[in-house]
Amino acid sequence: MDPIHALTPENRSRLRGVSIATLTTALFKRGFSNACIQGVTPVNPLAARMVGEAYTLRYIPAREDLDTLSVFTDRNHPQRRGVEEIPPGHVMVIDSRKDPRAASAGGILVTRMMMRGVAGVVTDGGFRDTPDLRNLDFPCYAARPSAPTNLIHHHAVDLNVPIACGDVAVYPGDIIVGDAEGVVVLPAHVANEVAEEAAAMTVFEDWVDARVREGRATFGLYPPDEATHAEFEAWKAQSGQ
Repeated sequence: MDPIHALTPENRSRLRGVSIATLTTALFKRGFSNACIQGVTPVNPLAARMVGEAYTLRYIPAREDLDTLSVFTDRNHPQRRGVEEIPPGHVMVIDSRKDPRAASAGGILVTRMMMRGVAGVVTDGGFRDTPDLRNLDFPCYAARPSAPTNLIHHHAVDLNVPIACGDVAVYPGDIIVGDAEGVVVLPAHVANEVAEEAAAMTVFEDWVDARVREGRATFGLYPPDEATHAEFEAWKAQSGQ
């Protein structure tokens, strides 16, 4: 990660309080239209929001002579090594080629990452042990449950390289944000400015929501005209926002 683009503690906190819907709008303003990882949902929707730098794992299709249970005794096996090497605060992002026929990981490895202080895990494939993962206060995102071992369809080949996950490019160090709706990828060099704008957008959208619940029409309110801008700024000054 380039220190110039490192996510500040203030913006890491801001990203925990904004929706990925708001983030996609802020990214779209900057020309990024393919940022939401497609086809993934939270295994436990009640888990904390996920914010962290991407640490990637890439799978290719398995081959029967290479992918046997004995590979898990190899401490250099990329999946097993990644679980032990991913830095705390990072998010494990797994390229499973959108193939959920076999698990990308399971309960023991996910729990190990949680205990090591990892911020979350997302795959465009499946997870096994999902009845246990649903009760884990740890952000996990997948396409669906998948009981078969990863070795049936996946061969772990690379760590911390650019990957595809759910049709989105993910580069090591990108900022990964997940909420109850899904997961978005923020390119590292725009993450701080997007976090600041999204936090401001959230204050405005919450104010708009309150006006709509009072019975206001959306014309001139959302998007705002000059009168609405003035009203909102007066409200901010009065409320100390």
